[in-house]
Amino acid sequence: MTFIDIRGLKKSFGPTTVVHDFDLSVERGEFISFLGPSGCGKTTILRMIAGFESATAGSIAIAGKEVAHLPPAKRDVGMVFQSYALFPNMTVADNIAFGLRVAKRSADEIRTRVRQMLDLIKLPHLGERYPYQLSGGQQQRVALARAIAVKPQVLLLDEPLSALDAKIRVSLREEIRALQKELGITTIFVTHDQEEALSMSDRIVVLSEGRAEQIGTPFEVYNYPRTRFVASFVGTLNLLAAEVVEPAAGRLALDGRTVSTASSLAVRGTGETVTVAMRPEALSLGAAAGDRNAIPGTVEDVAFLGAVVRIRVRLDAQTVSLDAFNQPSVSLPKKGDAVTLTFTREDLLVLEEDR
Repeated sequence: MTFIDIRGLKKSFGPTTVVHDFDLSVERGEFISFLGPSGCGKTTILRMIAGFESATAGSIAIAGKEVAHLPPAKRDVGMVFQSYALFPNMTVADNIAFGLRVAKRSADEIRTRVRQMLDLIKLPHLGERYPYQLSGGQQQRVALARAIAVKPQVLLLDEPLSALDAKIRVSLREEIRALQKELGITTIFVTHDQEEALSMSDRIVVLSEGRAEQIGTPFEVYNYPRTRFVASFVGTLNLLAAEVVEPAAGRLALDGRTVSTASSLAVRGTGETVTVAMRPEALSLGAAAGDRNAIPGTVEDVAFLGAVVRIRVRLDAQTVSLDAFNQPSVSLPKKGDAVTLTFTREDLLVLEEDR
């Protein structure tokens, strides 16, 4: 059953529309990530859900209750900000207790809940410290504890890890996801980092210029991007031009060679130019086996990246990259070597046009 239901959400600042007819249904307990570049509208949507921005049009329902007209305090959501937003003159314990005091909970309940939160974020002995005495990662844990102390129905996270260094980010994102699963709280997480979105989410909403380009599981978004934008933004991808040869049979001409795709070409016309995509790790070198596609090419470059070796191959007019695992017992091709690039029908994706 849908727990958060957003329909036709729109936000304009004067004549400029920054969110266009946004729709999203979220199940109870789901972890959803809004992924996209700066300025794509992801934080604006989050702030409209929280009530910090008013919607120009559209509806927002939480647990069947329309909340778009309600102030933030009446929406039963908790929010964690990029800048932590802790009160510097309050101790850790007082920061966590803030929302509980506003809700006029009893002193005993507040003490118990604060102690539970400190244990939950693994900072049980730091309740009397002030924010300036904590590391960035510890401050973000406190901000998270403050948001969930009041037991909100929805947790909103606005790029909470962007100010932390890489190692702490990885550790804290794992903790946030584990905590979210333990509590079963419905969560929306804003990020521009594809690795965060792919590793943490049940589903990802990829946003571009205020529109949802694609909504799907991490597996779907990574392996089956629908548009050129999604393909280029999520992961490393080869984007190539091809010409439709036989739409019904899924045949294309790629640099003068006929190849086949499993993507539907039903709405394409013979001779139409389309954009196709292939992940570097889906490509192989060697003789084609079975019904694999095969295109001859010439090695332009071999880059050693540790666990992976990236090989750049020139076809005719276009160049592709493929990734192979580093295997010391296997010799690598050299620049100038003639090779055959092979891939399956399923690995050749025909992309929709960006909206």
